[in-house]
Amino acid sequence: MTRPRAFVVVTGSELVRGERRDLNGPFLAEELLRLGLEPARIVIVGDREEELEAAISEGLQADLCAISGGLGPTHDDRTVEVLARVAGLGLELDGGLHREIEGISRRFAERLGRPYVDFETGVRKQATIPSGALSLGLAGTAPGLVLERDERVAVVLPGPPGELRRLWARALEADPVRRVLARGRPPELRRLRFFGVSESAVARALADAGGDGDGVEATICARDFEIHVDLVVEPGAEARADDLSDRLVAPLERHLFSRDERPIPEIVLSLCRERSLTLATAESCTGGMVAERITSVPGSSDVFVGAIVAYADEVKARGLGVPEDVLERYGAVSPETAAAMSAGARERLSADVAVAVTGIAGPGGGSDEKPVGLVYLHADGPAGSRSADFVFPGDRDSIRRRAALTALHLVRRLLQQSRHESV
Repeated sequence: MTRPRAFVVVTGSELVRGERRDLNGPFLAEELLRLGLEPARIVIVGDREEELEAAISEGLQADLCAISGGLGPTHDDRTVEVLARVAGLGLELDGGLHREIEGISRRFAERLGRPYVDFETGVRKQATIPSGALSLGLAGTAPGLVLERDERVAVVLPGPPGELRRLWARALEADPVRRVLARGRPPELRRLRFFGVSESAVARALADAGGDGDGVEATICARDFEIHVDLVVEPGAEARADDLSDRLVAPLERHLFSRDERPIPEIVLSLCRERSLTLATAESCTGGMVAERITSVPGSSDVFVGAIVAYADEVKARGLGVPEDVLERYGAVSPETAAAMSAGARERLSADVAVAVTGIAGPGGGSDEKPVGLVYLHADGPAGSRSADFVFPGDRDSIRRRAALTALHLVRRLLQQSRHESV
């Protein structure tokens, strides 16, 4: 028995031009796989009608085609009319949708002090759908749609990721979608997360463990300094997956930090909660990126007390209490300054644990002694301290992102292991 095939079409010229990153394609593909379908392709197309038509035509050959974007009121929002044409269907005004979108648009027009007539053409456009399509309701003013044709189903969703995800949940309750999902075979998904080891080393360990196959598909993805291994396990292949996981992890045990999908900020917060510890950051080259990652986790306020972004030397001295003789003797980018910044953050913010980052993110400012990419990190806690230094490759953004991620892993290792082990 094979899985039903799924196809994802993501529209938007801004995605093709690289002005925005596609968040919808990966989300939909992961959802479809989780639900037991086989994602065949993700296609990103611009707003040109012929390209969109070719993509939708190919997508409708799959059992389920998920389409995002192109549902707005403007001339270049063509998804609905192209879908209708490809499916050989006419278009019709949905009265309920028209009234709902009209109400939203009238309130918007009043706030702007503009006449509603300026919006009426766009309202009618958004309320006009292929004959026989099911409306999923609105997210904003864009309706989600489900269209079934010859036992194949198209799900049409708005482009903004938040709106798409709200209407995707409704799409899963629609009868045509449920009929496709009933034929699916959800696999088991296993996650292995490593830090401080190269992608090639993980690939060698996977090969030595026997590689994938026999009902287990393994993928390796490098993200900054983390290596993510995902195992897709078919029903009946659980024992094979157990053996592969054990043999893969054995030589890499010290680098394994997670067997689930929790990101490192969430893991650090959990470790702090288990020990009833509060957390703070002192940041120079990362400019608050470590704090941003921590506070992106809902509920982080019960652990995280705050951050001091000390970019200039005078702020390091005044805000964090870094001794001026340390700055003069060793420089702002040094292990001594990182240690003083961390101690200062603990004291000034009354935190149990603090981590500090200072470095040279570039593109200028480097020297033979202290090249661009050099970063010093230091974490202090009740049980001791840990420090690390790296010369990160890449551009300014890459260096800062890697430094922020490494700072969180330094805190994790401080909380999990003895101070004598390396990062």
